[in-house]
Amino acid sequence: MTTDPIGVGIVGCGNIAGAYAEDIATYNHLQLVGAADLDPTRATAFATEHTCRAYPTLEALLEDPTIDIVINLTIHHAHYDVTTQCLNVRKHVHSEKPLALTYAESTRLVELAQQNGVRLGCSPFTFLGEAQQTTWQQIRTGRLGNIRIVYAEVNWGRIESWHPTPAPFYDVGVLWDVGVYPLSIITAILGPARRVWSYGKVLYPDRVTKEGVPFHITTPDFALTMLELANGTVIRLTTDFYVKTSQQNSGIEFHGDEGSLHMSSWHHFNSSVEFAPFGEPFTNVPLVKPGESGVRWGRGVADMAHALIEDRPHRATGEHAAHIVDILEAASTSMQTGHAVDIQSTFAAPAPMEWAR
Repeated sequence: MTTDPIGVGIVGCGNIAGAYAEDIATYNHLQLVGAADLDPTRATAFATEHTCRAYPTLEALLEDPTIDIVINLTIHHAHYDVTTQCLNVRKHVHSEKPLALTYAESTRLVELAQQNGVRLGCSPFTFLGEAQQTTWQQIRTGRLGNIRIVYAEVNWGRIESWHPTPAPFYDVGVLWDVGVYPLSIITAILGPARRVWSYGKVLYPDRVTKEGVPFHITTPDFALTMLELANGTVIRLTTDFYVKTSQQNSGIEFHGDEGSLHMSSWHHFNSSVEFAPFGEPFTNVPLVKPGESGVRWGRGVADMAHALIEDRPHRATGEHAAHIVDILEAASTSMQTGHAVDIQSTFAAPAPMEWAR
């Protein structure tokens, strides 16, 4: 078993790259080697801030033998091409979500990684958080009984209020950008989906960036999606890029024959978790260990690196991410046709974190 740190390279030095870099620095088994961006000056500024190397191109980064894992933080539309290029030179890859913009492309990436003997991982990895793992542990005990319905809320506000370049997020749509978070948590815990129905609408078409530049959106910024899982559980997922201060902000509720479990946020690792026996009030459930405020952005990469060192499966897999894309593609088809869409893809269930078993 090697004790040398796993070398990491970042592609795409945009808004989230700094959070990844800062968290990667907290893991002894990871080392941020360098970064590349379509704008070399941005890569240089990033490298200066995070004490790593700036590469003039993606090709230059991929030529560095000290980089084992590439983190793909490019825009949604570039994920497939960049990940393909990395896998072709036998680099392990952790990609931001979605894995690709079609299920066919996602499947090709999974197959390419398998052919080349490298790991493929993808966000969302937030099911690895302390609150999310606590929720899963409670469900595994059977405390809720047979879970028949799950409610999930994503009121994510208006991207232009905080992000300097909001257009790519609106182009892919709310379901593809943030609906993936509760979808990944729910399917990691309860298994794959088999049927999807979705309704989408553009609520607020004409928007203005922080710099005062008007822009127009055509992809739904609101979606109401229903899923039936392979085990029969029904999911209702509400997502929007409009509401921010809802009382039903960003939680997930699991309802079973014996009781209900509420996680107040699918995003924050220190979210509150509450349990209520059927017909009784909710009471707090202590987290399996103290949760991190917000998100530990390097946790999915750190788990992949540990998996390489320990020769075990990593948890946030390409197969799971491809299944999520299958759900998203089915939802898009359903929005267009008005009919439910059946899907058949599946994935191997991830293992719980060692400290949550």
